[in-house]
Amino acid sequence: MPNFAGTWKMKRSENFDELLKALGVNAMLRKVAVAAASNPHVEIRQDGEQFYIKTSTSVRTTEINFHVGEEFDEETVDGRKCKSLATWESENKMHCKQTLVGGDGPKTYWTRELNGDELVLACHVLYGGEQRRCGHSVYCI
Repeated sequence: MPNFAGTWKMKRSENFDELLKALGVNAMLRKVAVAAASNPHVEIRQDGEQFYIKTSTSVRTTEINFHVGEEFDEETVDGRKCKSLATWESENKMHCKQTLVGGDGPKTYWTRELNGDELVLACHVLYGGEQRRCGHSVYCI
């Protein structure tokens, strides 16, 4: 089983503004969010298939606590409440489907993948029947 535990620092980020745009976030809020997310602090604790992930930026801190294969409460990157389900896509890659609790909006999911000493977080938006990988961040310990 892969070990995601550690304190991760962002090396690079791609298309975060495009992700927020696809989610319908207005230009002013996107500008603030992109600036705030430019240097996040990510802490991951793992005990087998139990995960705790804390992401801190200058604007907000999010925490999720979940067991792979069990539904949990979460918020999408734009703050919508959802039910999420994380599963293993491959030996080193976790896939998490997010289902909105109320209201309409594009369907979203994220993946986290260990690739050597890097952690790759990708956020995906499904709309118009198409899957698009919008946000992409690479972290290192």
